[in-house]
Amino acid sequence: MKKTDIKVLHESFSTLGDKTITVAGWVRSVRGNKNFGFIDLNDGTSFNGVQVIFNNNLSNFNEISKLNAGSSLMVTGVLVLTPQNKQPFEIQATEVTIINATTDEYPLQKKHHSVEFLREIAYLRPRSNLFRAVFRVRSIAAYAIHKYFQDNGYMYVHTPLITTTDCEGSDQMFKITTLNFGDLPYTKDGNVDLSRDLFGKQSYITGSGQLHGEAFALAYSKIYTFGPTFRTENSNTKTHANEFWMIEPEIAFCDLDGLMDIEEEMLKFVVKYVLDNCSSEIEFLDKFVSNGLKEKLVKLVTSNFTRIDHAEVIKILKKADVEWEFEPTDGGDIAKEHEKYITEYFGGPVFIKNWPKDIKAYYMKVNADGKTVAAVDLEVPGAGELMGGSQREEDYDKILERCNQMGVDTSAIDWYLNLRKFGTCVHSGFGMGFERLVMYLTGVDNIRDSIPFPRTPKNCQY
Repeated sequence: MKKTDIKVLHESFSTLGDKTITVAGWVRSVRGNKNFGFIDLNDGTSFNGVQVIFNNNLSNFNEISKLNAGSSLMVTGVLVLTPQNKQPFEIQATEVTIINATTDEYPLQKKHHSVEFLREIAYLRPRSNLFRAVFRVRSIAAYAIHKYFQDNGYMYVHTPLITTTDCEGSDQMFKITTLNFGDLPYTKDGNVDLSRDLFGKQSYITGSGQLHGEAFALAYSKIYTFGPTFRTENSNTKTHANEFWMIEPEIAFCDLDGLMDIEEEMLKFVVKYVLDNCSSEIEFLDKFVSNGLKEKLVKLVTSNFTRIDHAEVIKILKKADVEWEFEPTDGGDIAKEHEKYITEYFGGPVFIKNWPKDIKAYYMKVNADGKTVAAVDLEVPGAGELMGGSQREEDYDKILERCNQMGVDTSAIDWYLNLRKFGTCVHSGFGMGFERLVMYLTGVDNIRDSIPFPRTPKNCQY
């Protein structure tokens, strides 16, 4: 008999009453007595599983009764509607096939496990309720992002993971080589001879797809990238990882105001899509992970996003009756404590725009005041910075001047600078770390719990 997904049962159980169906999945728990028992079964297609009733008429009743959590089964039985019970239906088994019975060594039991313990068994943690919810939300959010951009006419571009350009100029990119470290070739002046390497020059694993994305935006008008990026930052905070995913749209004929419109519209769309399609997961996360999560997400969808200049934010912070760990300064960056205060001050998401040029990247549009750039960070309640973007400098002479002022090696990005000579236009873009978004949507407070197999300093398991 054809197997039916448990998700389908939850969606259509009212039409399946008294019908014989077959399901397959993994045991969450088994309980019972000498005459009958109950199996909590889940196949991963739905956050909610199904209750299977089995009795001693089955030839393998004793074997089933002794099953441990994690065992895999195939169950055939009659779907019985139970509107009077907590669950709306159950399966009364006529046949239970044990595919694989776990041993007592199986580490997941029907009890609370700490996130630290679950990280140590990352290959099994998707079977826990917490991560069953988190990674379902991650999947649905990823689909929502693609749906937003595809429905709005954006071109999806696969920018390279191997590159010779450092977008941020921060020297936080992984260097790659095929040279043998035990027998390195050297030039006459004692440097490693990179001409002998595979690409004939120093190459890296990308930290951003922005530069290549801009090239495509100036051909297709609206593009987005969505893929893995890598940074070498040796940071063990709850919000940093060495491998993470980024969403990076680039839009031609778009200024900073237009960019903020897109950021707000996209975020609201994604959050609403998750609320509409992950209701069970959000309810669970609200109850067991972050009380008030659902209310926070619903409020964001209906909020008006504040837009305010960086200089005005500094004034508000300086006037605040708060003993800061890091004092706010004119021309300075904004700390986590400042982000939290400013979203609470305005009671919702805040776009902080027009940042001091001395703390921002070379490719950002310098404003008419000569002191600030047309950059913007989106701060959201409970998470801080979620997106960062800017209007890009489209004037060749001005971006070249900025590169020279900031000591940027223009030889590695000459092609990028040339875009300013070949049909340039006003254009803008932003980046959003996907794991930061997943943390915001699920309420988990550590980036290690928002990605299946986290890569952080001294941690590269599996």
